[in-house]
Amino acid sequence: MAKEALLVIDMLNDFVLEGAALEVPDTRKVIPVIKREVERARAEGKPVIYICDSHEPDDKEFKRFGWPPHAVKGTEGARVVKELEPQKGDIIIEKTTYSGFYNTKLEETLKNLGVESLRLTGCVTHICVMFTASDAVLRGYDVTVVKDGVAGLSPEDHEAGLRIMKNVMGVKIE
Repeated sequence: MAKEALLVIDMLNDFVLEGAALEVPDTRKVIPVIKREVERARAEGKPVIYICDSHEPDDKEFKRFGWPPHAVKGTEGARVVKELEPQKGDIIIEKTTYSGFYNTKLEETLKNLGVESLRLTGCVTHICVMFTASDAVLRGYDVTVVKDGVAGLSPEDHEAGLRIMKNVMGVKIE
């Protein structure tokens, strides 16, 4: 069986907490599912990798895509929510845009670990999860998205993201 890693994408205070800069309310509903996934991965000795937005205060992405400033380096908003806090041995990869692969050490890290398949959780289903899944598929990884472990900005966006990942990218949705 191919070695698998669990990715926890953008479960940061600025996306999860009520009233946060870029609040995605449904992220609070998926925390228990992600927590279970993280505990299972750790128990099975699988790598747990946190993919975390990390922006400069004047990041051009804010203006380009119309997002409010969020996950600014060094702020509480950029921290993983306390319920899913990384533990010793977990890996944190910072990213500055939608994909966990773009200009990061994710691919190098996965190769060094001998990982061939990825299990994705987090937010946002149709943006950061989907773009990370796409880049993973294009790099030859087998990808599974935990349907109840991802959240979208709206139910429609969530379902669209899952449908595109399944039907266009061949991602397993479970």
